[in-house]
Amino acid sequence: MIVVLIGYMASGKSTAGKLLAKIMGYDFQDLDDFIEEKEGKSITDIFALKGEIYFRKLESEYLSELLLEKDGLVLSLGGGTPCYGNNMATLLSHKKVKTVYLRASLKALVGRLIHEKEKRPLISHLITEAELTEFIAKHLFERRTFYEQAEITVSTDAKTVDTIIEDLLENLNQ
Repeated sequence: MIVVLIGYMASGKSTAGKLLAKIMGYDFQDLDDFIEEKEGKSITDIFALKGEIYFRKLESEYLSELLLEKDGLVLSLGGGTPCYGNNMATLLSHKKVKTVYLRASLKALVGRLIHEKEKRPLISHLITEAELTEFIAKHLFERRTFYEQAEITVSTDAKTVDTIIEDLLENLNQ
């Protein structure tokens, strides 16, 4: 099985994914890290040098490459990955993939992202908390239809990582 974690940036995909993989005895891969390694550039640099459209094409290519991996992988996707190209359809049609939406509220996301804007190319230009809130709210509205297609949804609000992992394991074992 390949467990694919989707959700908005800062919803906990990498943090939960690493721990889930360890507990399950699976490998863990963050798609953004994989892209950076393959391209020899940071996501921020790829955005700055080539733009978002170029990045989204790379994302689709590398996602397809990772789905050819053996079973036993927890894969954390970037927040926009399921929403571009045919990525969500590809995930849902893949027999060995289980898609999991880690859902976080607008308030929780703003609280997490307000302190790490400079590390996130899509939001680094936003100055005030109000601008950030509006940006995230718009994105969540646009992306919700993709995220909600996941086979499993786990809320991450006001939960410890351990509780999130318990929820994930319970859902994956059904």
